[in-house]
Amino acid sequence: MSHASRGVHRSRGHRRASRAKRWAIGIVVLAALGAVAWPVINHFNGQSDQSDQVTYGQQASGSGGNGGGSAANPAKTLMPTGPQAHFRVQNRLPDGTTTGVVTLKGPKSGFTGKVWVWAPKQYSEPKYARSGFPVMVALPGGEGFPYNYWMGTDLKLQATIAKLSQEGRSLPFLLAMPVLNPNDKNYYDGSDIPGQPKMGTWLTEDVPNLMKANFRTLKSRDGWAFMGSSSGGFSGLKAVLKYPDRFKAVIASGPDIVPDSPLWAGYGAAEQANNPEILAQKLIARKGPDVFVDFQVGTLERTVMPKADKFIAQYGHGPVKTRLLRIPGGGHDAKSYVKGMTDSGLQWISAHMEGPTADG
Repeated sequence: MSHASRGVHRSRGHRRASRAKRWAIGIVVLAALGAVAWPVINHFNGQSDQSDQVTYGQQASGSGGNGGGSAANPAKTLMPTGPQAHFRVQNRLPDGTTTGVVTLKGPKSGFTGKVWVWAPKQYSEPKYARSGFPVMVALPGGEGFPYNYWMGTDLKLQATIAKLSQEGRSLPFLLAMPVLNPNDKNYYDGSDIPGQPKMGTWLTEDVPNLMKANFRTLKSRDGWAFMGSSSGGFSGLKAVLKYPDRFKAVIASGPDIVPDSPLWAGYGAAEQANNPEILAQKLIARKGPDVFVDFQVGTLERTVMPKADKFIAQYGHGPVKTRLLRIPGGGHDAKSYVKGMTDSGLQWISAHMEGPTADG
């Protein structure tokens, strides 16, 4: 069973120390099972149907991928701009919604990687046919390559958003779930490290532009958020603090707080330009705009909790609106973080963001 299917991922410090151990365990699993390659991300649950193509925003808006159609409120809604991506079905949820996948060559970053997408049922309801929807970019922990573990059905991120949005406790977010790193050899801190693939541009420009091309989205930053765990939590936190004009909120679960990729060696100034502490200081100094940071930390994460507490104490004021959710009995794993999002995380950021508007 893989890390993703267990919902397990470690902080970067722990991951590096345990990488050899994990590969050794993988070899044992291979010998025992004799049927799977390691690491296998078993998210499909018998529902994978990658030969089928699926359309989302183009079909629902009537734009044909060319940005046609008209919004109910053109000041708020951006209709799909195109070009239409060729999404393949990754899995189907019990409620009839579909997770799709596409290989995207980022026009801005030049990086090519997979992106998984999901739209809630409300997106295809006639009353919202001309309305934009909020987007959440969901980032995994660990290497985050070649898969993003949130794309599967086992961790129930999509099912949780579906349920809470029907209950009025969450906005009906569109999900974009890209790979986090270009390989499984290094961590790139969701940044444009000099001389390396531009993963910061990939996450903050290419992936959002893919969503704008294929879905009805909201024009303002009130409709754009990140969520992530561990290294993905760091990348989401950094993105919102660095680009508060584009993104309004983040759920940062068990996150790293400062950059720690070894690839920063020799590039101290660039590293500090991607340090959430420095970015928070600058945002406070210029007095906005407001961003909303929901930290989630399991009570068993004894090394992460003090770092989150320190960040909130030093930078959680002025335009940096913070909250810390302590998840009772929670560890450094994705299933604990979904529990936190279910209990209040999604509701908290939804209260500060904008949702779709019914035609009438």
